[in-house]
Amino acid sequence: MSQQRLGLRRLIQIVRRHKLPVGIMVALGLLAGGGYASFNPALVTSTALVLLPQAGQSALNVAGVNPYLETQEVIAKSIPVFVAALPHVRPATSLNKLRLAVEIGSESDDIISVSAKEKSAADAAATANAVAGSYISYTGSESTPGGRVQAQLLQRAANNAEKGRVAELVNYGIYALLGALFGAFLGIVVAAAVGRRDRRLRRRDEIANCIGVPVLAAFPVGHPSSAGKWTSLLEDYKPGALYALQLRNAIKHLEMAAADASPGSGNGRWSCTVLSLSSDPRALGLGPQLAVFAASQGIPTALVIGPQQDAKVTATLRAACAAPPASPERPGPLRLVVSDSDSGTEVPPDVTLAVVVAVVDGRNPHVPATMRTSATLLGVSAGAATADELARVAISAVAGGREITGILVADPDSDDATAGRLPQPVQHAVPRGQRAMPTRVTRIATEIRR
Repeated sequence: MSQQRLGLRRLIQIVRRHKLPVGIMVALGLLAGGGYASFNPALVTSTALVLLPQAGQSALNVAGVNPYLETQEVIAKSIPVFVAALPHVRPATSLNKLRLAVEIGSESDDIISVSAKEKSAADAAATANAVAGSYISYTGSESTPGGRVQAQLLQRAANNAEKGRVAELVNYGIYALLGALFGAFLGIVVAAAVGRRDRRLRRRDEIANCIGVPVLAAFPVGHPSSAGKWTSLLEDYKPGALYALQLRNAIKHLEMAAADASPGSGNGRWSCTVLSLSSDPRALGLGPQLAVFAASQGIPTALVIGPQQDAKVTATLRAACAAPPASPERPGPLRLVVSDSDSGTEVPPDVTLAVVVAVVDGRNPHVPATMRTSATLLGVSAGAATADELARVAISAVAGGREITGILVADPDSDDATAGRLPQPVQHAVPRGQRAMPTRVTRIATEIRR
């Protein structure tokens, strides 16, 4: 899995697989962006206009600049004007911060604009009006350098609360969106890094190819956590049409495998062992659901729970199967058999199919001493086991005289479009009159001439 090229399609699959942590990162980024916006709100600008007297204006100089207007702008930005305005600005601030928050400009040759930027529209209006009033008072006094000027307040700075609210909402939206995008980016990067290192098999072709055994069926399974829920599953399991077809094909394969293993026996009975890993509890439902489906098709079936390598995994299933009263909802041909030893396992004589559930340890697998069956199936969930773990289970089964003939996949990945069928060797037609040449496994033609 870690060797696959990380293309766009695979990246989308990884993100969908890790959508919960990615979603958490997006939510955290959204909250972080909103928090930043609350501590750094958008500044609102409010402007007051001051009208200068016509008599004091002078003509433009050679450079096209009005010296009188420039002089008044310099006076409006002077320290005495800001110092006098300090008691009336909102919120209370220092002289340096006030000078940074206020901008003096000119709308025309006889109008000076005083603009203030604050966090709220009310504060911006109060600050602009305070500076404009201070300028008018300062230039109107007799001690003003450059002579007295009778300036008037042409327009007070307006407290446009609605505009400030819109600016605040826009500010929140921008920073929240940026935070969400940054969180999504981090989540995708982390998910991609984790996904590339993940060696667990999810695609059916990967599961089949790792041990050279085809996938017979892949279907969703129940995840009962108590004996009562197992009882409900044994009574009410009804697969959809697509999964029912796969289960029929799996049962047919088991019947054919039994006929091949014992040709000419003619007893019409067959059996299978469903091996699963203790680290993969989702796969435990494969055997019981196969047995319930077979019984619903009118096949006399026995679900056998024998000795286990890890008895804790099958404890609730064993308790459900050992319950004495048989529910009328349970399929009639289904028999439940619980045994503590191989020698004590007795399958009713009228049973056609026996499904044995066995759980092994993925790290140190050892097939428990359950009853011998005509076929052995490996049950695994998508994304629950690595190729090494499945290979160890297969080797352990072969060492115990059991050859794995098929695989059942629980909860297949929704993005998996593979079927889990092993590729068949290409048969090349031999022209008439020519002798077929032997081939090696590498498909390189060789021939020994004598």
